Amino acid sequence: MMSVLELSERCSGVLQADLMESLWDKGLEARMVSAGGSRYVVVDGPIELADLRPFGVRSVRTTSHPFPLVSRDAGIASSPVMVGDVEVGGGDFVVMAGPCSVESREQIVRTAMAVKSAGASILRGGAFKPRSNPYSFQGLGGIGISLLEEASRAAGIPVVTEVMDPQDVEVVSRWAHMLQIGTRNMQNFPLLKEVGRSHRPVLLKRGMMATVDEWLQAAEYVVSSGNPNVVLCERGIRGFDRAVRNVLDLSAVPLVKGLSGLPVVVDPSHGTGRRDLVIPMSMAAAAAGADGLIVEVHPSPEEALCDGEQSLDFNGFRVLMDSLSALLEAVKLSQRQGDLKRCSAVM
Repeated sequence: MMSVLELSERCSGVLQADLMESLWDKGLEARMVSAGGSRYVVVDGPIELADLRPFGVRSVRTTSHPFPLVSRDAGIASSPVMVGDVEVGGGDFVVMAGPCSVESREQIVRTAMAVKSAGASILRGGAFKPRSNPYSFQGLGGIGISLLEEASRAAGIPVVTEVMDPQDVEVVSRWAHMLQIGTRNMQNFPLLKEVGRSHRPVLLKRGMMATVDEWLQAAEYVVSSGNPNVVLCERGIRGFDRAVRNVLDLSAVPLVKGLSGLPVVVDPSHGTGRRDLVIPMSMAAAAAGADGLIVEVHPSPEEALCDGEQSLDFNGFRVLMDSLSALLEAVKLSQRQGDLKRCSAVM
C-alpha cells in the first residue's frame, strides 16, 4: 500500500521538515515530489489524514499500485494533456502523423501539409533515430529539428519528435511541442527524469519487452520528476511470429485506462511493421478506446530511408482518416444509445 499526501501552502519550511521527520520516525519511507504546480509526499505505507493535518497536509490518497502518482486511485496525473493547442485525452480522437525520419525540407513540409489537410492534429517526425544497425540512417539531428520547426509553422500544426539523450532535452524542447521517449529508452531513467524536469508534454512508448506495470512505472519517473503531462503509447511488444514486426497489444488500452488516468494512443505502424495492417489495426485501436494514433506517413514510402514498408502514402492516409471518421461516428452513436438505455433503466 502506498499513500500520496497533498501538501497545502502552509506546509513549508520548518513545518515541512517536521512532517518528513515524523514520517521517518514512524519507519515509513517518504519522498517529496512536485507535479503540476502542487507538492506531494509519496509514502510507502498507509497513514491517516488525522495524524497529518497539524503539518498542513491537505489530503491523503492511497493505492495498492507501485505507480501512485499516475494511478487512477490518486488521480494526480490524468487526462487531458495539451500539445500546443491540441487536447489529447479530452474526448476527441487525435491523430499524429508524419515520416519515420526527416529526410529533407521538401519531404517534411509536403508531408506536414498533406497530413494536416487530411485531418491529422499533430506532426510526427524523427530527427534523432535509434537504429538496431549502427550503419543504418541515424537521422539529421539538429538540422532535422530545424526542418520540423519549419514544417510546423508552414502547416500550423504542433510537432512531436523523439529525444534520446538527456543532454538534448533542453534544445529539442525549444522547437518541439511534445517529446517522445522511444521503446528502447522506456527504462532510460536519467532520460525519463530529464524530460520530467522539462515543461513539454511527453509521449512515452511502451518498451518492446515491457509489462504494463513496468510501462506505468516509467511514467511514474516522469511525473515524480515534476511533469504530469504524459501520454502513453502502445507500439507493440516482441513476439515469435516473424510475419509481423511486433504484436500490437490492444488489450493494453482498456487495461491501462482502468489503472491510470493518462491518455493512451496506439502506434499501428511499429505495432505491425506492415503497411497493409496499419488501417485495420488503427480501426481496432479506436474501437478499443484509444485516445488517438501515431501513424507513419511518407510521400513515397518505397523511397523512404527508414521504415518505408510500414508507412502509408498520402492517399492511404486519407483512406485511413475517412475510415476512422465513419467508425468514430458509429462508436459515439452506440455510446449515446447505451447512455439512453441506462437512463431508462434508472427511471
